[in-house]
Amino acid sequence: MKRATWLAAGLVVAGAAHGAELSPVQKQMREIYQELVETNTTNSTGSCTVAANKMAKRLKAAGYKEADLHLIVPPGGPTKGNLVARIKGDGSKKPLLLLAHIDVVEANRADWVRDPFKLVEEDGMFYARGASDDKAMAASFVANMIRYKKEKLAPKRDIVMALTCDEEMVPSKFDGAEYLFNHHRALIDAEIALNEGGGGLLDKQGKPVRHGIQAGEKIYQSFQLEVTNPGGHSSAPYRDNAIYHLAEGLSRLGRFAFPFKLSDVTRSYYERMSNVEQGQVAADMKAILGDPPDAAALERLYAVSPVHNSTVRTTCVATRVDAGHADNALPQRARATVNCRILPDEKVDDVQATLQRVLADDQIKITRIGEGLSAPMPPLTPTLMKAVEEISNDMWPGVPVIPTMSTGGTDGRFLNSGGIWTYGISGMFAGPEGSGAHGLNEHIRVKSLYDGQEYLYRLAKRLATE
Repeated sequence: MKRATWLAAGLVVAGAAHGAELSPVQKQMREIYQELVETNTTNSTGSCTVAANKMAKRLKAAGYKEADLHLIVPPGGPTKGNLVARIKGDGSKKPLLLLAHIDVVEANRADWVRDPFKLVEEDGMFYARGASDDKAMAASFVANMIRYKKEKLAPKRDIVMALTCDEEMVPSKFDGAEYLFNHHRALIDAEIALNEGGGGLLDKQGKPVRHGIQAGEKIYQSFQLEVTNPGGHSSAPYRDNAIYHLAEGLSRLGRFAFPFKLSDVTRSYYERMSNVEQGQVAADMKAILGDPPDAAALERLYAVSPVHNSTVRTTCVATRVDAGHADNALPQRARATVNCRILPDEKVDDVQATLQRVLADDQIKITRIGEGLSAPMPPLTPTLMKAVEEISNDMWPGVPVIPTMSTGGTDGRFLNSGGIWTYGISGMFAGPEGSGAHGLNEHIRVKSLYDGQEYLYRLAKRLATE
């Protein structure tokens, strides 16, 4: 279907400029989105189970049978419910999974300009906790599953939607994606999955600059560093001081940089972005692709944004320090937490050995906090990329699709580790101001929400039917 036909059908796109009348599809999307963001799903006082039930009710009203809906509540987590819904295909291809988490980060009303649990539309923006992360995507999937049912879509693949809980809690014993993968894999098993982690960038004038597809993410692994000492009275100090040992080791770590390394995805990112950026930034992106990479160019990119440094190497940074027990006593213990984000093809054991070498002090004991999950980077197959790029170009002509690796983390790691190739892509564009996700006054542009819903509708439909 060509763009003109989509427009004539009233399905698109949130060409819906601010103040324009919404199409029936967009009105339904807004109702679902509002209900979801106004349902508190924080860890402290909210309930994913309540939100999942509300979405299940909407799907039942749209014609989904009980057998196609599964509310999965993990033992010991009554508020941590997950919803799985399915449209059955003809079985000629493995399923497509639509994954989105419905839990949100805490939000203190006193700190926000607006009530974080009321959807506010203001000056072309939607404001609320979860407005972008990740209820925009979750609501889009629900609305699109209703659209597919209404159309009586007969796909080749099953289309499976999983709305999950506790993604924002790290670590979490109730992470919904992990729980479903470990205990109900048959419900969500798929060849490919669409997830958060991608998105588009707008310039200061609101013009689309690039559209990202996330393929892979770094490994999250924290370590505890600890030095112990007999201590004593502060009036008679020893040279051997637990705080000094720890501080000197952390100083050495602060000066250390893990080796530069590009994967196929990050190399492609810089190759394509060098044609999007201009001037020195574009030249520097080309320069780090050489062998060896231009060190001065990398330093300039790091000055532009520390994300560049995180993209090309493993990073380990001190995030917490706790030491001593009294003002007038020598410290008997000094501890620090070091959080590492490890490149997907590197081993946690090797990073721990590097930390031991860099800290260079046998009195600093290193202990892992949890076990980081290593997950391979999913392949950017020609079939997937063709669909992603062609639909993107239909909606945003000439805007390049850029592969990215997430320096943070998503639930995709659980699926990628088990062979369900998971890609972050949303069709939702943010401006230079960002979205405020995890912070104050979280928001998404109104047009971006509706555009993203339409993009995900077309992409999932194409992947499921071709």
